[in-house]
Amino acid sequence: MNSDQSKSFDNKLVVALTLYIVSLFASNTLGVKLMPFLFGTQLSVAVFFFPVVFLMTDVVGEVYGKKMARRFVLAGFLSIALFLFYSLISTVTPWGERALWVKASYNQVFGISARISIASLVAFAIAEYQDVIAFFFFRRKFGASNFWLRSNLSNVWSQFLDTTIFMVVAFLGIKIGNLNIPGIYPFHTILLIIVPWWLYKVVMGALYTPLSYVGLRLLRGKSENSIPIPDDRSTHQN
Repeated sequence: MNSDQSKSFDNKLVVALTLYIVSLFASNTLGVKLMPFLFGTQLSVAVFFFPVVFLMTDVVGEVYGKKMARRFVLAGFLSIALFLFYSLISTVTPWGERALWVKASYNQVFGISARISIASLVAFAIAEYQDVIAFFFFRRKFGASNFWLRSNLSNVWSQFLDTTIFMVVAFLGIKIGNLNIPGIYPFHTILLIIVPWWLYKVVMGALYTPLSYVGLRLLRGKSENSIPIPDDRSTHQN
């Protein structure tokens, strides 16, 4: 690979990682807003951003291999953890008089509880790594064709994990030995939240599938030979 190809390779990965991280942060910050939806339900606006996170790991994994997809997940995990640490610092420091007008709203948005923060990190890490594993499992089963099918099948499973783990860790009562953490919602209420939210994210991911093909085309360029083919990817091709 010559220098021009190397620069193109680096630039494409930078753009892909930027889109991945921005979509992840938009989901975790802008997602506090709820909008009215079907049958009297309310839906987080994160439904527009979060599917992009999972689709990006599929696209990057398809072009650059499993190892690169895992690096994206690691970058996302570390970014969330660091952002939460920064948020903690910003909320515990004292307020100056000129900024008191925004204090209540600021603390409400960025003063995330420790339990919610842990739930978000655990759900993201497990679901995203499982998404990469599931995507390459289906790649071995179906071969290099039918990206849309492999992506959506892995998305169904990973989105279910993400939704379920987050809701359970964040809102369900936990009692293990002497450890007793009171729940915020009863189990049946959590189930009623999990199912529609999971289905919404899966549907949005399916609707975004055409954008995945745009991403594949942009990352691959005019020829797949313009990028290095990782060993883990080549072993799964027919």
